[in-house]
Amino acid sequence: MNLKWGDNRGKGSVPSPPPYRAEFRAEVLQKKREERLGGENSAELLEEHRRLMAWNDEENARQRARREERLRKEAEEEKRRKLEVAEKQARKMEAFMKEKEQEVLQLQEEAKSFITPENLDARIEECLDNPRNYNFAIDKDGRVVKRTVLS
Repeated sequence: MNLKWGDNRGKGSVPSPPPYRAEFRAEVLQKKREERLGGENSAELLEEHRRLMAWNDEENARQRARREERLRKEAEEEKRRKLEVAEKQARKMEAFMKEKEQEVLQLQEEAKSFITPENLDARIEECLDNPRNYNFAIDKDGRVVKRTVLS
């Protein structure tokens, strides 16, 4: 089967147009443009072209200025956001350091009551002089309900 471009008798696929067709079309459009510019109105068309190009340049400059302003504002916002994040991180770190400092102070205070080899005898004497009874029962509210007598 010999298919030509645009022939839909194939198996569901349409062959693409030959590449020289687009080239020919571009040439035809270029010739039309040249003919239009080469005619009687070429001075008017050139003036209109210059005017439109000037307007295009102005519009491009205006858009560039808007884009640069937007990018500058975005950069400032990003810088401000990063500064806020850094400040928040610094506050977190400071709070963390204070918490750890409190833990160290609490451990130092608790260390004063630790039993050491130096105070072992004194602590044993203290416990023997002040016996405690750990044999008791409590209710759901945490009150002592039953206690045995120390012997």
